[in-house]
Amino acid sequence: MNRTARNTLCVLFLALALPAGAQAGNPTASSGNQLYANGSGIAITGLSNIQIQNLATLAKVWGFLKYYHPAVTSGQRQWDNDLLAAIPTVLAAADASTGNQAIADWMTARVGGTVSPCNPCAAYDTSDLYMGTNLDWISDVSLLGAGLSQTLQSVYANRTPATQTFYVSLDPNTANPIFQNESAYSTISLPDSGYQLLALFRFWNMVQYFYPDRDVMPDDPAGSPNYWDDVLQQSIPQIAMAQSVLAYQQQLLLFIAKINDTHANLWSSLGARPPMGSCQLPVQVRFVQGVPVVTGYLSTDGSGSGLQIGDVIQQLDGSAAVDLVAQWAPYYADSNQAARLRDIGNAMTQGACGAAAVSILRGQQQLSLTPDRVPTGILTLTSNGEDDLPGSAFQILPGNIAYLKLSSVVAEYAADYIESAAGAKGLIIDIRNYPSQFVVFTLGDLLASEPVNFAQFTYGDVTTPGAFHWQNPPIALTPAEPHYAGKVVVLVNQITQSQAEYTSLAFRAAGAVIVGSTTAGADGNVSTVPLPGGLSSLFSGIGVFYPDHTPTQRVGIVPDIVVTPTIAGVRAGRDEVLAEAIRVIERGPLSESGPARKPLLH
Repeated sequence: MNRTARNTLCVLFLALALPAGAQAGNPTASSGNQLYANGSGIAITGLSNIQIQNLATLAKVWGFLKYYHPAVTSGQRQWDNDLLAAIPTVLAAADASTGNQAIADWMTARVGGTVSPCNPCAAYDTSDLYMGTNLDWISDVSLLGAGLSQTLQSVYANRTPATQTFYVSLDPNTANPIFQNESAYSTISLPDSGYQLLALFRFWNMVQYFYPDRDVMPDDPAGSPNYWDDVLQQSIPQIAMAQSVLAYQQQLLLFIAKINDTHANLWSSLGARPPMGSCQLPVQVRFVQGVPVVTGYLSTDGSGSGLQIGDVIQQLDGSAAVDLVAQWAPYYADSNQAARLRDIGNAMTQGACGAAAVSILRGQQQLSLTPDRVPTGILTLTSNGEDDLPGSAFQILPGNIAYLKLSSVVAEYAADYIESAAGAKGLIIDIRNYPSQFVVFTLGDLLASEPVNFAQFTYGDVTTPGAFHWQNPPIALTPAEPHYAGKVVVLVNQITQSQAEYTSLAFRAAGAVIVGSTTAGADGNVSTVPLPGGLSSLFSGIGVFYPDHTPTQRVGIVPDIVVTPTIAGVRAGRDEVLAEAIRVIERGPLSESGPARKPLLH
């Protein structure tokens, strides 16, 4: 990946939702895509265990053939239609053996019973392998039966060497997967069990074969060897039997959250995620010391709500805040708890317009208030996406300390910022936000005193889907002038996500000290996932690691000096993270400083 390409590593953050109905093209395979234009005709109101098992097997076989069989990878089949044709027969199977035979017969009818020998054949390079294909199941005769298993193994052995197929290719600059020729079927009428299963099967297989963080999805990878298979079986009845558009969207939210990726969400349908409502209280809520706290106002008259900065929300409309968080959390597709609580806090006071019943703790005093929820359209919600200082991007703080916030940084002024900071005691770079422009190299090179690697990527393999390889060489900073030789402190927290985390990686490698709390744990360019019903999701498309192969996904950027806000600090209006950064600069070299540094991850 060249330097110009690396500068495109700029990804979606927080609530930048894709438009409803976003899709990556319309299938043009020769068998046509209009067979089920008015609906699949499949209505499922109940499923037995054997039906769930057989549908799960169909999902895996269909996905494997989608990315491996030459008749499908070349675009000769409208593979969505073929799936919808298979479902009724598989549902009718009385047992696993009959189900496997139904799948085998369907496969023979659609793509033939044998595969021509490949010439040339795909090569499977393991010299730079990060993660293998996870295809042991195609050899499992007890799962598939001997005939079906043998056929799938033959398909694998004779797979195409093409690096772009009908349904997937890798971005030429960033190498994240592009899922072309996937229709979002925006005009179908829901509920429709067939299309709902298509959504599940499509997304599940995209993750199975092209999600670079597949190995860190479970909270306990070592204890969940069949995690993604289990998610498929658990999700089949919930998604197939969803009896309304809202129920379908909410079941997809629950499924997508199992990826544990802050980039992944049902971005087209966040209104279906609880708490639902077009209004909210005019206050900003953050989780501080583990509890929801009012940290600001979202309108000029927000103080008229009666809520004060520093108030701890204990109950909303008669429900304990801790119970609401537990109830809502499964719908939030976040990499770690810091990001999940951030997103829940942003949405926490949403609901029906009008008076809300709120119980708060103000210091030692418990109060009951009835502030009004107001339409979100009249609120200023941008403050939910940053925790930096108001004012200009570059400032000189009291005590002659330079300060640069990336939420309004201008890349072409990078040298000017450095020259303006030259006479200061040190430079604080605030990345408790999302950078307005990509400055990883334009600014990072000015901080580096010598060439230094700061990141390494992994990417998927179109010729052997499911495998992931290391990108080489690692991504590096190259020193440039004017060089900043002073002390640099970078501020991060749960708002620091994706490009902001990538930027933090680079600046840390250049010698900066990271101060703050755990970041959102989702880095790397995103890939779009169109889903039936005009819906759209995303997931992180490349794996991002430190040069020593320590992961960043779900972990985030672990600070060198951990500082988290306190309720007392919020109430007093103190920026405790910034205050610690100032202390780090003023007290001299780190070896002489107070708080012990956490070990660096590189």
